[in-house]
Amino acid sequence: MTKATLIREGTLGVLRIDNPPVNAISPEVTRDLDAALDVFEAAGDLEALVIECAGRTFVAGGDIASFSQPGFSAAPFNAVLRRIEDQDRPVAAALFGTVLGAGLELAMAAHIRVAHPATRLGLPEITLGLIPGSLGTQRLPRLAGLATAWRMISTGKPVDAQAALDAGIVDTLDDDPAGAARAAARAGASRPVRRTRDLTVPAGEDDTAVLAAAREEAAAKPHLPALTAAADCLAAAAEKPFDAGERVEADHFARLLHTPASRALRHIFFAERAAAKIPGLPPDLERREVRSLGIVGVGTMGAGIALTFARAGFPVTLIESDTEALERGRGHIRRTLETSVQRGRMTEDEAEAQLARMSGATDMGALSEADMVIEAVFEDMSLKLDVAAKLGEAMKPGAIIATNTSTLDVDRIAEATGRPGDVLGTHFFSPAHIMKLLEVVRGRLTEPEVLATVMSLARRIGKVPVVSGVCYGFIGNRMAEVYMRESEAMQLEGATPAQIDGVAEDPAWIGMAMGPSRMLDMAGVDVGARTVIEWVESGEGPQDPAYRALCRALFEAGRHGQKTGAGYYAYEGRRPVPSEETAGLAAELAEKHGVARREAIPGQEVFERLLYPMVNEAARILEEGIAYRPGDIDVVWTQGYGFPAWRGGPVFMADEIGLPEIVARLDHYAATLGNDRGYWDVAPLLRELARRDARLSDWRPQD
Repeated sequence: MTKATLIREGTLGVLRIDNPPVNAISPEVTRDLDAALDVFEAAGDLEALVIECAGRTFVAGGDIASFSQPGFSAAPFNAVLRRIEDQDRPVAAALFGTVLGAGLELAMAAHIRVAHPATRLGLPEITLGLIPGSLGTQRLPRLAGLATAWRMISTGKPVDAQAALDAGIVDTLDDDPAGAARAAARAGASRPVRRTRDLTVPAGEDDTAVLAAAREEAAAKPHLPALTAAADCLAAAAEKPFDAGERVEADHFARLLHTPASRALRHIFFAERAAAKIPGLPPDLERREVRSLGIVGVGTMGAGIALTFARAGFPVTLIESDTEALERGRGHIRRTLETSVQRGRMTEDEAEAQLARMSGATDMGALSEADMVIEAVFEDMSLKLDVAAKLGEAMKPGAIIATNTSTLDVDRIAEATGRPGDVLGTHFFSPAHIMKLLEVVRGRLTEPEVLATVMSLARRIGKVPVVSGVCYGFIGNRMAEVYMRESEAMQLEGATPAQIDGVAEDPAWIGMAMGPSRMLDMAGVDVGARTVIEWVESGEGPQDPAYRALCRALFEAGRHGQKTGAGYYAYEGRRPVPSEETAGLAAELAEKHGVARREAIPGQEVFERLLYPMVNEAARILEEGIAYRPGDIDVVWTQGYGFPAWRGGPVFMADEIGLPEIVARLDHYAATLGNDRGYWDVAPLLRELARRDARLSDWRPQD
């Protein structure tokens, strides 16, 4: 099927791109564009050309999958753009939907750009560790100036149509861009065309400062080489002829394609899209209708979940045990909205509209007509079982019951409802109205249409959903458990929270948004400790007196983290400072449990003991079928735990290090630290893949 065709409309040529779903520029589209231009150039009676797209959007980017194909080059598409710009007859682009990446580069090669007022335009290549590779770094500054070009290219954030008009990126806004582009093309036939490449970058008072700031920002983030490349390209646009700037961009783009950061970011891009596809569920499986929500438990998590759904337009019924607790929860919601208004994230009218969508009650009977209810009560199994039983009785047939739990057995909770097919887990991450990740926990008896419904619903409320099977901690917290285990073990051996967090947060090692001790202090040491205590007391957790002993001791001492002013750290306001009490407690626990203390633990060891057990646990998660794909694990960690996307997630990062190296080091720690509890046992899958020198990212269940 031809993906770009020239259509005659009287004396007008219309070059129509039709490559569903988003008209991405692929090698095939490039080939067809070239052929269509041959036809236009041979038709001397056509006075102008209009470029438009079929479907729901203009070109929304390039075909990213083709970037990894052997011999990929942007040169063929760039040659098409030069042919378009070289035309002596006017070329107008009719823009609508999202005009991104290669789409905006195509539009900027046209002589005239007409956009629908709802259009969004941008160059998001930086989010893939790249720069625009089809002259976006050269044409955009010539149209919009250096400051706007740097902002758009370095952040990847799109602008709306009005901002694009104000910046000079588009020429006209019209509710009928196709018709207006035709009129503009015909009108342009009587005057010389305006080629973007012939323009000079408009002088701004702060151009020198813009370039200096760009260099400074790039230098501060050496792990993102695309920023340095973007700064170089903008400087070339300002200081060199167009053809010279084109060579600078081409050299940088070709090099960036093969950098670890770009390969990692492209891995995450595809992993997020794959995570939405559930093996065995047909795409056309009928979903249950969800028009109204109930939230049981309006603490911090329940309030955040309620805000998420209210923001998406759903009516929400809030349920609490008594009027006082209900009002406390509503007060928290109100304060959160007020803060958002103060910070300019929403208007007062939007905040009031969200509040108006929420009603409250203290009787489960108020949920009788809800299509879905999420219980978000305290992380206590007996309490959740009680709530589950009441929901099973109160809710209408076919309504979905979800439990927001971070570690507990979803199958037990489902059984308590008396209708387990209607039940699954929805593990939101705190703060729930901000964090993108949603672990959707598929129970043993969860009906397929229930899973499909909640996966679709997650995207409607702006979440990135990943399916997990039932086990302690699901995907994310199960791996976080071994991460925290080693963090605390090293503290008993003599490392400090600051040293361990420093390795975790340093981009030269991992680049986490927050190290393990800071993360648990923020989330609440009491929350983490209670989870560990319940797990151990259930008999399923490690029956090891030293296991996470520091976390449990901090909890008993009332050092619950930021909220009490003391945890792994002491706090001056929100600023963590070293705590002599925690250091002393770690030393006491080491003596109590016979842990040998050391003067220093090398950074390399800290790095390996944080990351490698996580990778080992990831392999077990895959072996057991808890996660469908290795990429799902990476999405969980990049979206929910602050693992840097430019590392690709822990699985992708492990592959970059090499599985043989990781297995060898796990064996080393088993031998040097002792392995009586089996903490350093290597997962059979990991050892087998290391033996074959294969990649964990590429593993599939049939392997």
